[in-house]
Amino acid sequence: MAPSDFVQAARAAEQEMRAVFPPTPLLRNDHLSDRFGANIWLKREDLSPVRSYKLRGAFNAMRKVIPEKSVFVCASAGNHAQGVAFMCRHFGVQGVVFMPVTTPQQKIQKTRMFGGEHVEIRLVGDYFDNTLSEAQAFCTAAGAHFLSPFDDEDVIEGQASVAVEIEAQLGRIPDRIILPVGGGGLSSGVRSFFGDSCAYTFVEPTGAQSLGCALKEGAPVDVSPINSFVDGAAVAKLGARTFDRLRGVAPRDVIHLSEDRICTTIVEMLNVEGIVLEPAGALAIEALSDLAEEIRGKTVVCIASGGNFDFERLPEVKERAQRYSGVKKYFILRLPQRPGALKEFLNILGPDDDIARFEYLKKSARNFGSVLIGIETTRPENFARFLSELDAVGFTYTDITNDETLAQFVI
Repeated sequence: MAPSDFVQAARAAEQEMRAVFPPTPLLRNDHLSDRFGANIWLKREDLSPVRSYKLRGAFNAMRKVIPEKSVFVCASAGNHAQGVAFMCRHFGVQGVVFMPVTTPQQKIQKTRMFGGEHVEIRLVGDYFDNTLSEAQAFCTAAGAHFLSPFDDEDVIEGQASVAVEIEAQLGRIPDRIILPVGGGGLSSGVRSFFGDSCAYTFVEPTGAQSLGCALKEGAPVDVSPINSFVDGAAVAKLGARTFDRLRGVAPRDVIHLSEDRICTTIVEMLNVEGIVLEPAGALAIEALSDLAEEIRGKTVVCIASGGNFDFERLPEVKERAQRYSGVKKYFILRLPQRPGALKEFLNILGPDDDIARFEYLKKSARNFGSVLIGIETTRPENFARFLSELDAVGFTYTDITNDETLAQFVI
């Protein structure tokens, strides 16, 4: 499709959507604008009817094949499933949603709520690859229409409606757009719509660098195993169609952010702005820090791609954010088994230090016992004093804060 034809198709898709849901807001964020000396706008896809942009692609792909197809199939454990379910109900067609057996009940219930009697949910496989293969096999046998979450031209066209709205709401094309990347549906759609008329930054989680690796190899590659924490953007392989639209991206325009770092933005936006973002929805905002010099004085749009956040994850998100920020650390402390040793250790703690975890079992036949201890403080610099005093007294300790293997079991 020629670039001009794609632009017209995206505009047409956006107009058709207005019968289903209103445009999501484009809001200037004063907090971020003041911090970075720029004009920062947030495209609030977390405020769509399903709290993500995924219903756009589902709507556009489905409207083009109805009434030829009346049964739609997808495989998803999250936002895509909810978008498909919502649109099945809207169009009055049947949908079969395949989800891994390990999918949290909250996501299953929301998908069922959006789809109602128009959606059947099938829980298959412990891992998504198993779920996907089952969904595709069923689709072939039933003669249904498979709805890809990103690797479909109609889906890409639908996601480009985000760009159509940005231009209309801002009254111009921004200087830079910051986009989260998973399979590439949103990012390829927006880039195809705006072309070279603005700068782009594409943001991926460190544990799932599908775009970065595809650009390096010149083709989509499987980057398994991936870290699934940023579930909305944790995709093992970029789509073939999305890569065709992204292959000209310069590697310097792709930023990778650690999963722990992303958590700092989730916590900040919740505490400061009252905005609930899922990990993928926080990617674009967190990338602002890496672009501080480039964006000063510029108009920048960050796409907050989704807000489907399960609050049962909040303790883990806070934990990760504290560890990344350096205000919380974990140690294995070798504590002498003698009277007064514990009191001696406690006296080392400063006025801003707090014990968040303490596990110790006295071993009667040993001179020393191992203590798992977690310390929270107000500023990262406080640990320099704390560790210096531990060394001065002669306590032996091991910092396990960033030991991912141990963290899985003890933190």
